[in-house]
Amino acid sequence: MAFEPFSLAHGLGIAMAAIFVLAIVVFRKRLTGKTANRNARYALVATLVSCELSLQAWYGLTDNWGLHSLPFQLCSIMMWLSAMLLLTRNRKLYEIAFFLGIMGAMQAILTPNLDVTYPQFRFFHFFIAHGAIIGASVFLTVIEGYRPTAASVFRAIGWLHVLAIPAAIANILTGSNFMFLARKPNTASVLDLLAPWPWYLLQLELVALILCFTLLGIVKILDRLILGSRNPTSKPVGE
Repeated sequence: MAFEPFSLAHGLGIAMAAIFVLAIVVFRKRLTGKTANRNARYALVATLVSCELSLQAWYGLTDNWGLHSLPFQLCSIMMWLSAMLLLTRNRKLYEIAFFLGIMGAMQAILTPNLDVTYPQFRFFHFFIAHGAIIGASVFLTVIEGYRPTAASVFRAIGWLHVLAIPAAIANILTGSNFMFLARKPNTASVLDLLAPWPWYLLQLELVALILCFTLLGIVKILDRLILGSRNPTSKPVGE
């Protein structure tokens, strides 16, 4: 059975992904303890790494592995980067993962480029993996007190272009469509609202910038509503 956007299965997938974010927000006070914090971070790391390794194993076991399986999609990169972020709690990694990870994973969850549906393995993998990507950045924001800045928006956009270079080279060499740089996905997405290739790549520059500043604005608004006059702790571990 093919995946149908905005179907019951899609709603289930969104709910699965939301569990990571909701659990972090609901149990945020408990997760500030040293042991609970470490256990939760390691659990998220295990989820992210297991998702990518299990997908590669599935490709091999089902004779579907090919050059298209290489981890050059944005969310594949963000899975590894988010795992590193949780382990190191590095400020620079946080800036990249917060904007690129949440932006890419949210777009994927809302408009999945998925050709299978419930209850197949790749259905569960898709939504759990993207939920964990968002959960990693939310964890550092809600529990550790890290905060994105306006300057970090531009640094993240800069890293997006850096990550696009090997993806574009891989597309040329393999005929793949990593990061959707070679063509629009064959499933419904926000790219359908943009111009044909290659012009939509230029339009995506503006879209990415708007989405990043939207994420920044959401954090600032929530800080005002929830924290009031209190300033969140934004100094990362190790600085």
